[in-house]
Amino acid sequence: MAQFEKSFTLQVPSSTENLALIREFVSAIGAQAGFDEKDVMRLQLAVDEACANVIEHAYDLEATHEVTIRALIDDDVIRFEVIDRGKGFDPARIEEQKLDALIRDRRSGGLGLRLIRSIMDDVQYQIVPGEKNELRMMKKLKKRT
Repeated sequence: MAQFEKSFTLQVPSSTENLALIREFVSAIGAQAGFDEKDVMRLQLAVDEACANVIEHAYDLEATHEVTIRALIDDDVIRFEVIDRGKGFDPARIEEQKLDALIRDRRSGGLGLRLIRSIMDDVQYQIVPGEKNELRMMKKLKKRT
């Protein structure tokens, strides 16, 4: 069990204008957890992609809603949770297409979940229809020697 846990929360209107603020939040949390600049940038990319998907797909670019980003750091991992109350979806129903097919067909969608899964060590979804959607992303901390 973790000896300590730090928790941070950022709640912003669902506008793409707030993605820079979200990246700054993730950067500060990642640095505090001990990640180097390269890994912090990867964390930013994963959380930014998740939030952009919420803004675009769950809220249809309507800035009248909110996106909550919660960060939790303990002895072993950093977790980011992206929570919204928009339209949910079942990620298990999304067929992962081959990367070369996405590029060949010049599809603008389909890469976000793949990107998030490639950066994070664990990705889980909790969907409560009509109430909330929660994307949980976890990255193991590198042990300091």
